[in-house]
Amino acid sequence: MAESKVSSVVSDLVNFLNASPTAFHAVAEARKRLEDVGYEQVLEREDWKLEVGKRYFFTRNHSTIVAFAIGKKYVAGNGFHIVGAHTDSPCLKLKPISKVTKGGFLEVGVQTYGGGLWHTWFDRDLTVAGRVIIREKKGDSASYSHQLVRIEEPIMRVPTLAIHLDRGVNDGFKVNTQSHLLPVLATSIKAELNKEVAENGPAEKMTKNSRHHSLLLQMIANKLGCQPDQICDFELQACDTQPSTVAGATKEFVFSGRLDNLCMSFCSLQALIDATSSESELEDESGVRMVALFDHEEVGSDSAQGAGSPVMLDALSRVTNCFTSDSKLLTKAIQRSFLVSADMAHALHPNYMDKHEDNHQPKLHGGLVIKHNANQRYATNAVTSFIFREIAGQHNLPVQDFVVRNDMPCGSTIGPILASGVGIRTVDVGAPQLSMHSIREMCAVDDVKHSYEHFKAFFQEFSHLDTKITVDV
Repeated sequence: MAESKVSSVVSDLVNFLNASPTAFHAVAEARKRLEDVGYEQVLEREDWKLEVGKRYFFTRNHSTIVAFAIGKKYVAGNGFHIVGAHTDSPCLKLKPISKVTKGGFLEVGVQTYGGGLWHTWFDRDLTVAGRVIIREKKGDSASYSHQLVRIEEPIMRVPTLAIHLDRGVNDGFKVNTQSHLLPVLATSIKAELNKEVAENGPAEKMTKNSRHHSLLLQMIANKLGCQPDQICDFELQACDTQPSTVAGATKEFVFSGRLDNLCMSFCSLQALIDATSSESELEDESGVRMVALFDHEEVGSDSAQGAGSPVMLDALSRVTNCFTSDSKLLTKAIQRSFLVSADMAHALHPNYMDKHEDNHQPKLHGGLVIKHNANQRYATNAVTSFIFREIAGQHNLPVQDFVVRNDMPCGSTIGPILASGVGIRTVDVGAPQLSMHSIREMCAVDDVKHSYEHFKAFFQEFSHLDTKITVDV
């Protein structure tokens, strides 16, 4: 792989991260990149008419996206070669009633989403981003649209308590997520003196004693170019304003929020795009190359757009059924399919080396980590790990192994959910990183390259490799 391409993949990742403060933005950015190279959108609420050799995508809830390219030699019953990841990350989401006023301050009520390292959210320059439902009047009728919003500048902050008022804080900082995590938006006096909405009669009428601070609603409306009374509802979250960057003394790291799991989302998406960029790429492909990026992994995947929903099975069945009326062929297709569940992995921490099992210490720059767990917290088995490792060996790519210590709990991924729900062969992998679930994480530039190359090789070679594997006969 040329050095310029390596640099391009890393810089593209940073651009992707900076464009994706929320799952909604990540899906919008993924959609843009797919459309730029000719992928065609299909809608789940309509009939599909698909053709071999063509490339498609669909979204659900604007926070989950599935993209796929159909090989020119595909026939119904052939397998799907899938990399699955997730678009969401732990964060603070605004409550349905976020308006909090106390002690002369305007604060924003938030609820914790996922298992975040909440102490890292203190003293950060925060803003808000997400999606807004807008009412638009057309004569005597009204229509409603979903629009993305992101206020670029820092507008709020969660201040820590001075050590003088908590002398024992360095003996253990314990966050009360209900009381301590409310971001400060403004002081009451300044908010009144500078109240923009006072100049707007309808907006003031609408926001008086409303669920959210008038000041916040006006800022959102200004960004969207609408009036506050056109805002019907929203799903917003607090976001760090510090941009993602390539960093470190030798520029070997990526410092960013949301690496878990936008790094794997990006690497799989870019691998699919580049593995389907020309007609020749799909000339000898007999299967379907697919990327599925799900929402709500951090909270268990149980939603209409999570990996626990029918999204994956719907995608496999609808593609298969476009080419046959024989319902039995879907079962055959699933048994011929393979899923790479890609979710970031825990790199060895130099200050906490005892947290890793001696023989399983993934290192930064060491390549993708194959995750194993005897209790099925990961879906990897000997066959699926061999397949993924064999692809690495053919391309001289490094791979690592991870098993959690027996005396520590093990996290999980979308892998076991899809393996058990769909019945598809699955391997769980991920690039190694530090500070997982912090507001600011880090991984290695080399592992971005390794992940992209590994996923691309998987798409290009799995069909051929699978014909050589004899299992379940």
